[in-house]
Amino acid sequence: MAVTGEVIEKIKGMIVSGVLRPGDRLPKESELAAELGLSRNSLREAVRTLSLIRILDVRQGDGTYVTSLDPQLLLEAVSFVVDFHRDDTVLEFLAVRRILEPAATALAASRIGEDQLDALSARLDALGADPPVEQLVAADLEFHRSIVRSAGNSVLCALLDGLSGPTSRARIRRGLTQQDAVGRTLHEHRAILGALRDRDAEAARSWATVHIASVEQWLRATL
Repeated sequence: MAVTGEVIEKIKGMIVSGVLRPGDRLPKESELAAELGLSRNSLREAVRTLSLIRILDVRQGDGTYVTSLDPQLLLEAVSFVVDFHRDDTVLEFLAVRRILEPAATALAASRIGEDQLDALSARLDALGADPPVEQLVAADLEFHRSIVRSAGNSVLCALLDGLSGPTSRARIRRGLTQQDAVGRTLHEHRAILGALRDRDAEAARSWATVHIASVEQWLRATL
C-alpha cells in the first residue's frame, strides 16, 4: 500500500504540474512504470485507485486517460461516501447545508435568468397546494439544485448536490409527521423565488437559511 501511495503521488504530480493534462492518454504501462522506477503491479493498483475517484479513465483496449477533472465528476466520490452516513449524522449534513446553500442562493440573486425564474415558478404551480410528500421532496431537491447551479460555481454546486442526499429521508419523515410541513415548504419556496425575482441577495440568503433551519429544528426535536 505504501508503494501504491507513492505511485499515486507521482501520477498526481504529473497532473498538477501539467505534464499530464485533462484528456491526455497516459504512456504505456511498461513505459510509465519504468519512468516512475516502480513495478507494473504497483502502477496497476495506483491506476485502479485513481480510476475509482474519477481522476483516470481506464478504457479497455484503448488505454488510460486523465479525465476532464471537472468538479462535478471528481466530487462524485464525496457523494458516494456520504451515502454511508448514519441517521445520527444527518443533523451535521444539514448544518453544512445551512452554511453553504444560503450563500449560493444569495449569489444566484444577481445571476439567475428570468427564464429560469419562470421555469421554477411553473414547477411550483404544477405541484399544486398539497402534493404527495415524496413528490414534494424530489421537487425540493431540483428547486435548490437549479438555484445553486445558477450561482455559477461548479464546485459549490457539486458539494451541495452530494450533501443533499442524506437529508432527503429526514425531509420525507418531516412531511409525513409534522403538521403543515408541506405548506411551509411551499411557502418558503415562494419566498425564496420572490427574493430572487427582486434581486435581493440578503432576503434570498435569509429565506434559504430559514428553509433549511426549519428541517434542522424539527429533526433535532425528534431525535
